[in-house]
Amino acid sequence: MDLKDINFSLWCDFIERDFLKSGFKELVENGVVNGATSNPAIFKAAITSSPAYKEDIKRLSDKTPKEIYEELACKDIKDAATILEPLYKKGDDGFISIEIDPTLCDDAKASIEEGKRLYKKIGKDNVMIKVPATEAGYEAIEELLKDGINVNITLIFSPLQTKKSLDAIKRAWQQMDTLKNFPQVVISVFVSRFDRKLDETLLNKNIKPSLTGIYNATKIYNMIESAKLINVRTLFASTGVKGDNLPKDYYIKELLYPNAINTAPLKTIESFLNSNTKEVKDPISNKEIDDYFNVLEQQGIDLDKVYNDLMNEGVNAFKEAFKEMLGSIKS
Repeated sequence: MDLKDINFSLWCDFIERDFLKSGFKELVENGVVNGATSNPAIFKAAITSSPAYKEDIKRLSDKTPKEIYEELACKDIKDAATILEPLYKKGDDGFISIEIDPTLCDDAKASIEEGKRLYKKIGKDNVMIKVPATEAGYEAIEELLKDGINVNITLIFSPLQTKKSLDAIKRAWQQMDTLKNFPQVVISVFVSRFDRKLDETLLNKNIKPSLTGIYNATKIYNMIESAKLINVRTLFASTGVKGDNLPKDYYIKELLYPNAINTAPLKTIESFLNSNTKEVKDPISNKEIDDYFNVLEQQGIDLDKVYNDLMNEGVNAFKEAFKEMLGSIKS
């Protein structure tokens, strides 16, 4: 079965200037990926390690580090959007996302202003503004959607975050004159971090490892699909595998669901392409998921604490990456 028959999409979770000119373009033209994502950690790795940015950083030396970053990032995002534009125009995804400054995650007003400014600066309809699922973020999501801006709701770990995100989308719906041109939304569910955090504990308790991320992501996917909101899809993120205990494409294959998106690192995409089996999965039932979570709780694992810890770790990691990137630009 062609994966497009079930509206499954594979996006590339990597952006770097030289890569956009060659490898990324080839992946798009060959029909391997039909979208892309970025985040502060990705841009930090690109800007601090690739010589492709040095000339522009020197040219922009009279600007602040954040202004320089925005010039560099917006150029890359615009170039990626241009490559993806033919797909977007024919309704085959074609989106690229850029995240607002992670230090603004608790400031709704500043997040809204920056999201609108970045969207206008890039000037491409197939750009998504990435907003973390915080209390301030839900307000920003609603306002950006009302302004006609596509949104990638990121750092989703819990069903509660998902509910609040869906509520924000519904509020934006209710204030639109028509839903005909309602912006596109993806809800980015982080997957592998659950297993990296819990697997050692689960093994010590004789519980099969590397399932928590899949079960949690599926629970959230089921919530999003059940909501039946127009132009809203689940995007599975954090799908790279660390170490050699799992196949590199494990989190793609196990979450090969209808109407879903998976954004993955290059090595994960390569592994998936080289695999002989690409079997569409039936989503795990809510009953099976709840039974699994009940076992975890009976074994003393506090899922609410896990959700909160992972969210805090995710936000702090992006803040630190952003800070280090700005520091490298300044130096």
